[in-house]
Amino acid sequence: MDTPKVTAVIPFYNDPYVGEAIESALAQRIDGLEIIVVDDGSTREAWRLDRYRGRIHVLGKANGGTASALNHGFRLARGEYVAWLSSDDRWLPGKLARQIAHMERSGSAFSHTAFRYIDASGQPSAKPVRLAYGSPYEFYRSLLGANAINGCTVMLRKSLFERLGGFDERALYSHDYDMWMRAILAGYAPTYLSEVLTEYRRHDSMGTVRHQAEAVREFEAMAGKYRGSLARLLAALRPPAGKHR
Repeated sequence: MDTPKVTAVIPFYNDPYVGEAIESALAQRIDGLEIIVVDDGSTREAWRLDRYRGRIHVLGKANGGTASALNHGFRLARGEYVAWLSSDDRWLPGKLARQIAHMERSGSAFSHTAFRYIDASGQPSAKPVRLAYGSPYEFYRSLLGANAINGCTVMLRKSLFERLGGFDERALYSHDYDMWMRAILAGYAPTYLSEVLTEYRRHDSMGTVRHQAEAVREFEAMAGKYRGSLARLLAALRPPAGKHR
């Protein structure tokens, strides 16, 4: 079998929405698409995968968290590019093709896109989420206190994932921010496609909702880890005095 152009990795744990995620990946209609669902030790809902066997790869593993599931899927991915889709989110038609075209035009190894929120029933919000930073300086400065990069909009060259050594499996909630920071500080600036190509579901069962206080504490510790390095990058990028930022 030819090497696929892109591998979609869907980490899954006890999630009733997983069928919607898989359907949105299958609907991409892109030549050279590989879909991997990593079952991270689910104790329920895994029956929802049965109807897709033969069209996707299902990998099982002991429960270890999202970072470990992503690492397992990305390491076994055969695609030139890898993309993460949470099992409760959805991609819009054309997402992968448009993002690959953007990355090949720009020569990017790391990109992300605009998105929109959906609720528990799948109804979209009226207003999309688009970043509007006027310069790399403004964007990187925002990372001092928040993660502006939605993981399910991200596409990486697999070679970059390998170069960075994967996600930190000790981080339960901020593994994505940690990966983006390591990429940026290694010189791989993310490029941005301001098109709404992903639907990000907000619901009461989300880990970051159920464990909000713990997630905030972990993010603050992770941001502190990178604050000095990011401050040095910002000093190098600081606009001249009198320039608008």
